Amino acid sequence: MTPQSAFLVIGAVAAGREAALRALLETMNREPGVANPDNPLLPFGRFERLHFVRLVVLDETGMADLSLYRVPPPRLGLRLVLLGDCDGPARRQLDEFAELAGDGMRLLFGHCEDFDQDTDLRAWLRKHSVPTQANYVNYRGRTARQVREERALQRFLSAKVVREGLTTGAQEVRSDLLAQVQAEIRGGRLSLSPPEPTPLAWWLANLAHAAGVPLLALLLLPVVLLASPWLLWRLRKAERSDPEYCPHPDAEHLRRLRELEDHGLSNQFTAVGPVKPGRFRAALVRVLLLAIDYGCRHIFNRGHLARVQTIHFARWVVLDGGTRVLFASNYDGSHEAYMDDFINKVAWGLNLIFSNGVGWPRTRWLVARGARREGCFKKYQRAHQVPSQVWYMAYPGVTLSDMQRNSRIREGLERTAVDDDEALAWLRLL
Repeated sequence: MTPQSAFLVIGAVAAGREAALRALLETMNREPGVANPDNPLLPFGRFERLHFVRLVVLDETGMADLSLYRVPPPRLGLRLVLLGDCDGPARRQLDEFAELAGDGMRLLFGHCEDFDQDTDLRAWLRKHSVPTQANYVNYRGRTARQVREERALQRFLSAKVVREGLTTGAQEVRSDLLAQVQAEIRGGRLSLSPPEPTPLAWWLANLAHAAGVPLLALLLLPVVLLASPWLLWRLRKAERSDPEYCPHPDAEHLRRLRELEDHGLSNQFTAVGPVKPGRFRAALVRVLLLAIDYGCRHIFNRGHLARVQTIHFARWVVLDGGTRVLFASNYDGSHEAYMDDFINKVAWGLNLIFSNGVGWPRTRWLVARGARREGCFKKYQRAHQVPSQVWYMAYPGVTLSDMQRNSRIREGLERTAVDDDEALAWLRLL
């Protein structure tokens, strides 16, 4: 099994370079926000281990809301953010970028304050890499190569079975299709790569994480129990007094976001906002992200995040010393359906972490209300959403439902013996 990784690189945009940077990013697209996989700066299509990539010019969205607490917002300036999901180690993917698209990367990050033409690109990318506090992968071990190969297999078989129909028995049709697939593989026109072995270092680290986090929680349990009356009192006091701020998003901001959506069957979402001031909220965010990451790594890694089954990848990242949190995801369907999915299925999960953000609709005991208040929630998330200037998907038009079906097709093809009912059920997948 090849595990997936997330990478995120942030550089501070130099003064006076914003307009030139935005113009340069626009040259990477084939339509608003959707990358040309063969663009000369960073030809994403050349990197077979990539799943998703985006480039975002991150501004100070939401930071002015700290004035609700009489806290002056920090001057953060503009940041150029490169983030994505890949197969294997993130560091190896960044090294491949530097090796195969070094000139383009230099043009992009040359708009950043501490980057010039003499900069060691690989060292700079590593220095400016930011860790992800919680990372979700829909189906761990499913590689970009596997998705492409199984899509090609499904298309080949679907075209064949349509022409042949089911005039003969299901097992005979399946045997004939199997023979044709084997001929295509021998001819190099189809490929079904076997899974690579799981890296030993990753397996050991994952095992240590699976056991270590519960052990740490068990060790801290007596302290938490002793402190629980104060913690619960502190939480309810904050929930009753923290200001709620959910204004209608600016019309131009909303237009720009919608311009980037629904160019295919999948979409991207990026949002950022400040954490409520104070040590209590800062610590709560860290603890909750640790718990979310544990669930994503060891529980929700086979096709769903709680009850939501439309998210390919998602991540939560603490930025600027805990001042704000960035959330990014790639999902199937429309933005409206995506938000409704969260409200109806995991509103409590949204509240867990995002109720620590300035202005979030008021919660009760951390999980109740909040995102359940649909109108307030939808205005809040749109106001904190930021546009992605460039977005790349390695397999456009392939949804998670398609991937699941295509994997079942491959599994059924590779079975050595099936009965008539099983063969017919397999043919219906095509």
